[in-house]
Amino acid sequence: MTLGNMLLLGTALVLGVLLLNPKTMRNRAWRATVTPLASIIGSGFLVAGPILSQVAGHWAFAAMMGLCALGYFYGAAIRYNIRHVEPRIGKNAPPMMQRLEQASDLALSFAYFVSVAYYLNLFAAFALRGGGVIDAVWVKLLATAVIAAVGVLGALRGLGALERVEAMAVGTKLALIGGLCTALLGLSLVAFSTGDLTWPTLDHDTGLNEVQVLLGLVILVQGFETSRYLGAEYDADLRIASMRWAQGLATLIYLVFVLLITRYFTNDLSLEGGETAIIDMLAPVGTLVAPAIIILALASQLSAAVADMNGAGGLISETSRKRLPVKLGYAVTAAAAILITWLGNIYEIITYASKAFVLYYGLQSLQAALAASGVKRWLFAFGVLLALVIIFFATPASV
Repeated sequence: MTLGNMLLLGTALVLGVLLLNPKTMRNRAWRATVTPLASIIGSGFLVAGPILSQVAGHWAFAAMMGLCALGYFYGAAIRYNIRHVEPRIGKNAPPMMQRLEQASDLALSFAYFVSVAYYLNLFAAFALRGGGVIDAVWVKLLATAVIAAVGVLGALRGLGALERVEAMAVGTKLALIGGLCTALLGLSLVAFSTGDLTWPTLDHDTGLNEVQVLLGLVILVQGFETSRYLGAEYDADLRIASMRWAQGLATLIYLVFVLLITRYFTNDLSLEGGETAIIDMLAPVGTLVAPAIIILALASQLSAAVADMNGAGGLISETSRKRLPVKLGYAVTAAAAILITWLGNIYEIITYASKAFVLYYGLQSLQAALAASGVKRWLFAFGVLLALVIIFFATPASV
């Protein structure tokens, strides 16, 4: 067995034992942290390398750092709202605060429509790649079938059965990510010690176009907002702390991963099959990379899609003042996700999803700006302006 395979398998097994241990899974602080953490690094982990190799090249590390900083900035606005706005909603909140919260819920519902399409298109791409099929039409057809199946299951019986596999999927996903990072680090150290550590020559866009594409990649660090909606299980202090922990850990994982894979970057990312390019990119690491990434993709994308469909169904019901039942919300979400699947390719869907979540972050920043004072008010107001820039100027990656 090669060094890469041994490091990947050994680390994944050790982390799997630790993360799937019943004692770990019962720990309240860890459970509160793992939900946003798994959401942040799930799908982004699969596509960050290939996309950043095209739009940032050797600057991928800096680009990833910028995206993580942007996510933390918007996380600060949501954390402020958990502390200062959330306790007033439905009680003594002024009308503007109530209306902004309703608008935020609608924006997040739409964001969930797009993210379900994004997650399950990735699910389909990696599932077909496991069978050697690389075809955009087949990806859309399989994604449509899976979205429809989940939507029908939710509409008829609820998503409780699928939710129960989520905790196992999260532990498996984090263990495999840890294994991949350890394998990459080990091979890089060996290459450095032997003088074989080299960096490829990369051609990529520079200037305004590069910035516009990077603005459309906010979805890579999205997911921290889920802490806002765990109020039924955790108090405000724990949700605020767990969001910080999740964003901090996700930033560390992303930066280490992007730094370690830069030497595997190529200029050969094609439009068809590009969403699974990480498999080819990391093939030199070991023969276990492909099955590990495919398992990681299937576990993470299905669990994330179920979580977001649950969120969308609940928000649709709430914003309609219970006139629409949650189960009907699942069907609406599935129908919208199928439509989005056929409206664009995976890179366009990534940008749609980024803009949809940034709309939500912008509204939350406006909420925080109106509730805050002094320097914080101006910082949150800048978040609103930045959200508008992203919504109007972000563009999909062109490969």
